[in-house]
Amino acid sequence: MYIEFLGIPRERAGVSEMEIEACTLGEVLERLSARCPALSELITADGLHPSIAANLNGDAFVSDLGTAFVENDRLLILSSDVGG
Repeated sequence: MYIEFLGIPRERAGVSEMEIEACTLGEVLERLSARCPALSELITADGLHPSIAANLNGDAFVSDLGTAFVENDRLLILSSDVGG
């Protein structure tokens, strides 16, 4: 899965994008927390901190940790206030 970061998540991750193998949002967040320790402060047991949002394929914001992904999905993790 391809992940892109904007705003504070980009600053914390230290990169603008990366690829991660994961089947659910919960797995993505777990792997991101391990790969980007500074980003882990924005990841809680319930998902992303309320100031952070995740958008799947530019179509929908997702927050359910059980949200399933398929090959070639793209996840954008951004500050909730990005874009006004």
